[in-house]
Amino acid sequence: MEKPPARFARLLPLLTLRAALLVGVFLGAAALFFFITRVVFVAHSVRFDDWVFGHFDALRAAWPQLTPVVRALTFFASLPWLVAAGLGIPLLLRRWGHPREAWEVLLAVAGSSLLNQLLKGYFQRPRPSTALFFQPGLSFPSGHAMIGLALYGCLAWQLWRHRHHPVWAALLLLFALFIGFTRVYLHVHYATDVLAGFAGAVLWLVLLRGAFLVRSER
Repeated sequence: MEKPPARFARLLPLLTLRAALLVGVFLGAAALFFFITRVVFVAHSVRFDDWVFGHFDALRAAWPQLTPVVRALTFFASLPWLVAAGLGIPLLLRRWGHPREAWEVLLAVAGSSLLNQLLKGYFQRPRPSTALFFQPGLSFPSGHAMIGLALYGCLAWQLWRHRHHPVWAALLLLFALFIGFTRVYLHVHYATDVLAGFAGAVLWLVLLRGAFLVRSER
């Protein structure tokens, strides 16, 4: 049986690489979030948001049949769906003998939801007045983008790590990105809201992954 010091020495390069990757991703996401807040709340610039709105408006005018599809797609990061998935998936994972993965999914959804509400309460940005339908609540950062990416990103990581299904993992990440873009298409969020939501989700997932990594190695 391999002694603990020898095992630790063998795993040290891998742990160092993982830690460096996590720190790098965390700093990149934090820099993006900070930059967006400077653009929106310090410079008060709407140039990028208007530019993105213009492209989505042109797409909607050219392909009006996309709108029902987009409204259906956005449901998969709505509050009812996230509550059902955030509770149902962990219960299924626990029943299938994966308690650690169950906790990861539960904390990914619950933690990102709480962080999103705290950030919205702090920044207090109203939603666009041009929304295609009424959506209550504040705008920055987008909850659909943030919590959706936290959920599907966590599931993508688990698929890649345990079953080595990189294609399915990539599809889940693309699905989360598309959901975020639907919010801009429907004018219920600015593009900067969605990008900030993606950055916030990455920040939370990195913190969560780091905590589980430290706990498992201990």
